[in-house]
Amino acid sequence: MTTTQIRAGTRLIGAGQPCFLIAEAGINHNGNLDMAIELVDVASASGADAVKFQTFDPDTLVTKSAGKARYQKSGENDTQTFYELLKSLQLPDSAFEKLSRHAAQRGIMFMSKGYFKELDLLVGLKVPLLKIDSASVIYHSLLRKAAGYGLPVVLSTGGCNLGEVEKALAVLAGSGNPPVILLHCTTAYPAPVEQVNLRAMATLHAAFGLNVGLSDHSQGIEVSLAAVALGATVIEKHFTLSRSLEGPDHQASLEPQELASLVSGMRKVESALGDPRKRASSLELENLQIVRRSLVAERAISKGERFTNGCVAFKRPSGGLGEDMLEVVLDRVATRDIAEGEAITWEVVGGRA
Repeated sequence: MTTTQIRAGTRLIGAGQPCFLIAEAGINHNGNLDMAIELVDVASASGADAVKFQTFDPDTLVTKSAGKARYQKSGENDTQTFYELLKSLQLPDSAFEKLSRHAAQRGIMFMSKGYFKELDLLVGLKVPLLKIDSASVIYHSLLRKAAGYGLPVVLSTGGCNLGEVEKALAVLAGSGNPPVILLHCTTAYPAPVEQVNLRAMATLHAAFGLNVGLSDHSQGIEVSLAAVALGATVIEKHFTLSRSLEGPDHQASLEPQELASLVSGMRKVESALGDPRKRASSLELENLQIVRRSLVAERAISKGERFTNGCVAFKRPSGGLGEDMLEVVLDRVATRDIAEGEAITWEVVGGRA
């Protein structure tokens, strides 16, 4: 497995390509198909590359008595189980077919996270990438099944150590060896910025030589923009129609205008990154003529007059000799009359007096 450009539908992902933004709708539709369709519209309007949902069956995902995480609870008296929560957020298979068609109509890639049997549905809908969530890094049966489709795999690594990631990659490599993109992630909703640890993204790249990115659960867009500056090839970010909606993931999500701002900010960061060469830009070359200094006549100098410290100065604009040539110029004579403020060039510098 090496760092290469990976094809996802009509897009290439990797070095030299714009960062691929997955707008994570997830379960922020609250189990309502119309709301899910509206989320597709928002993602498309923002300029995101893909809109991603979650396809699951609570009966095969959790036990009926499993408790909810703290961030998923509506309050101290919340007695709803995780199973009951997922049941309320589940969409039927037919909904994902409609969402896939609608995304195609809106010109945005459709994706969804699936668990084992759901992968067949998603592959049948021609998703360009398969997403494996952080919690499933240790679910090797799922990894083997995902690898068998031959599609690129986006693997989140929240809560993982390098050994667990290494094992997961070995399973994928041994079961079809699909292209893999690793996403650094902090499994907290929202994730405090001081626990994001963006430098671990570079560690993943150094350890495995793969394309890397960030599944960003922090609030705001700053962390995602920083990840782009650090070389992320993929950003995954939750969004919602409104953070005032009830549901476990809305508070850690961007609202529509914020999602659009993230896309705009990512493209600006990429434009600002440029290339590694240190050189003057075209605008700088123009400005350097004004802001840099050169040797000029401090006063009018007559033809045949000897150049001295009193008649030569180092002032703006550029156009004349540099200050490093001052010692060469001194004690030589002017080849013609030189006006006050005129640039001292080799043309007006003669032999020694």
